[in-house]
Amino acid sequence: MLEILSLILSDGDPGWCRSVPNWERGPWLETLLGLRRARGGGGGGGGWFPRTQDPPRGCPPARPPPQVIYTVRDPRDVLVSLFHFSRVFRPYRDPGSLEQFLGQFLEG
Repeated sequence: MLEILSLILSDGDPGWCRSVPNWERGPWLETLLGLRRARGGGGGGGGWFPRTQDPPRGCPPARPPPQVIYTVRDPRDVLVSLFHFSRVFRPYRDPGSLEQFLGQFLEG
């Protein structure tokens, strides 16, 4: 989604996307960089799209109200992606079989 929005902002010119890292174009508000950008102190020219995993109601009020793009992943895609990521990311424990992982996933 960030790449699509970046191309829209740059009128379809991929130069900005190629020259500015995604964490500068779309910093997460939960990070120090994102918080600085949101408060107006984090450098970088051009536009940017703050990202968050918080629901819109959890964000501070703004004038004018921000435009919000809400994206949702298919839970089956999340399950399979997280399963494979868990197999290679050392801090996570071994997920076991996909069936075992599904049970844990559904338990939260």
